[in-house]
Amino acid sequence: MSDIKIKITDREGVSHEVDAPTDMNMNLMEVVRSYELAPEGTIGICGGMAMCASCQCYVTSDHALPEKSDDEEAMLAEAFNVEENSRLGCQVHITEALDGLEVVLAPEEL
Repeated sequence: MSDIKIKITDREGVSHEVDAPTDMNMNLMEVVRSYELAPEGTIGICGGMAMCASCQCYVTSDHALPEKSDDEEAMLAEAFNVEENSRLGCQVHITEALDGLEVVLAPEEL
């Protein structure tokens, strides 16, 4: 089992350094949910299908992430609080290359 470290800043501005397994086919949204870094029902509402943007986050480290899919691009085009470094957490799969990744959870869309 190989874990990586990810730094996640929650919506209250509190920073958390968490271990994320690379051998469980998880994505960033699932890691946030497993550590309960966002209130229940406020992240991953669509179940990770890139259909709601509730897991939007801002990537603040210099990691090379895979290109955004058409579905992710379309969802971010309709989302609130989108920045140039916005990604949907459900579309960022945990791999060893993401060790040291730093993200900030986007504000909850109201």
